[in-house]
Amino acid sequence: MNWTAVRSIYLFEMFRFFRTVAQSLLAPVISTSLYFVVFGAAIGSRIEQVEGVGYGAFIVPGLIMLTVITQSIANASFGIYFPKFIGTFFELLSAPISFLEIVMGYVGAAATKALIIGFIILITAYFFVDFSIAHPLAMLVFLLLTTISFALFGFILGIWAGNFEQLQIVPLLIVTPLVFLGGSFYSISMLPPFWQTVSMFNPVVYLISGFRWAFFDTADVPILTSLLAIGLFTGICLSIIWWIFRTGWRIRQ
Repeated sequence: MNWTAVRSIYLFEMFRFFRTVAQSLLAPVISTSLYFVVFGAAIGSRIEQVEGVGYGAFIVPGLIMLTVITQSIANASFGIYFPKFIGTFFELLSAPISFLEIVMGYVGAAATKALIIGFIILITAYFFVDFSIAHPLAMLVFLLLTTISFALFGFILGIWAGNFEQLQIVPLLIVTPLVFLGGSFYSISMLPPFWQTVSMFNPVVYLISGFRWAFFDTADVPILTSLLAIGLFTGICLSIIWWIFRTGWRIRQ
């Protein structure tokens, strides 16, 4: 394992993140604050509790997941797409490093950025609502697994994208709706039976449910099922990345 190469890629991506700190950090904080104002104050004043938790606090895990998932995908996809766009990615492919080291550098940096933003959102939430975390270690595990799995997905998206429009279309038209419909602002148990069944086909439901359990000790699906869903999604992404580098699909054209 060439740890020097992994470290170089990782640090390069992190430096790029801190060069655009205003865009990278302030934008998610401001948008999350608006969510708390609209959903927490306006709607929360009409909904006292959801599953024994105040509505303002109930949406905190969903908001963090919404931000972390979108940021993981965006950072990883842009991080790998931009070198392809300017042609420097081919220099990386010709270097004496394996695909695993390339993936570890880019995905590790993207996951770290999303983790930083996630914790900032968590701190921001304390200014709007009072809540406590029932299982801090489980919360950290779910957050870490989510950032890594969706950073892997973003890496695949960055390899697939042929232009900047394609880079944005999947997060905007597929991922964001799945997060909103995955129980970010409500419990799946509040839906009619038919739509509860339909929601079970949304993979984001398992992520948000497990993450919310870490906060409030309440979940829509069993915790083990949530962990298995994350593990399956991560395994699928790793398999696709392995196939991409093995066949050269979209990276040697």
